[in-house]
Amino acid sequence: MKRIVLFIATNLAVMLVLSIVLSLLGIGRPGAGGNLEMGSLLAFSLVVGFTGAIFSLLISKPMAKWSTGARVIETPSSSTELWLVNTVKALSERAGIGMPEVAVYDGEPNAFATGAFKNSAMVAVSTGLLQNMNRDEVEAVLGHEVAHIANGDMVTMTLIQGVVNTFVVFLARVVGFFVDKVLLKNERQGTGIGYMATVFVCELVFGLVASLIVAWFSRQREFRADAGSAKLLGSSVPMQRALARLNGMEPGALPQSIAAAGITNRGGWGALFSTHPPFEQRIAALRSVQS
Repeated sequence: MKRIVLFIATNLAVMLVLSIVLSLLGIGRPGAGGNLEMGSLLAFSLVVGFTGAIFSLLISKPMAKWSTGARVIETPSSSTELWLVNTVKALSERAGIGMPEVAVYDGEPNAFATGAFKNSAMVAVSTGLLQNMNRDEVEAVLGHEVAHIANGDMVTMTLIQGVVNTFVVFLARVVGFFVDKVLLKNERQGTGIGYMATVFVCELVFGLVASLIVAWFSRQREFRADAGSAKLLGSSVPMQRALARLNGMEPGALPQSIAAAGITNRGGWGALFSTHPPFEQRIAALRSVQS
């Protein structure tokens, strides 16, 4: 879960900063004649929208390491670390992806996978997860994270985030133009303060609405990753047990930038903003396809 929240937060921050800077430079604003040039605006919106999403994707792994303090296992120092590395290696081979980095970080039960590319990703688990789950359950969680990587979830998330960003930037400026020219009746060439203020407010409001779409997609990919774990392990039972165990624990909080990438998320944003479905729904979905 950590990975996704950090991804979304970084993306929105980059998008807003880039949008404000370019607008102050006069790029992306209505032309000198006061006309809204839709073609130019759409191109501007695409650049701003996808720049934030792509930048967030490219820095996702180093950002996750920094925000969680995850330590990559270079040389296993214990039987547990050796088991972790060997298990991730076996799961990755079954999934047909390159061996991810394997990391451990201090914290309450949670895990996440991150990285811009399938063959250079990272899987990290918390010490709390290792201490409170048996190896079958931990293996199921690792299978879930490897499935995220194999499904290309971060790239897909980037594309979806880029598209919704584009609409946010585009629609905010259309509304800003309408407010400035129609409601405030600004007849000067160019735009006034009403345009800038409206664009800023609309980007925040539309960005909030866009996050509902991203959160909905994130919930769907959790079901797919659960099913992917069941496929990799040859049974859905270990994943069901892992989810049931997590349901009885207090999950570890992940940084907002990567929260959607975790195995669990109990944020207080409410169901519509949650990046993960309820445990009961996930277990029920696994039971419906139990082998």
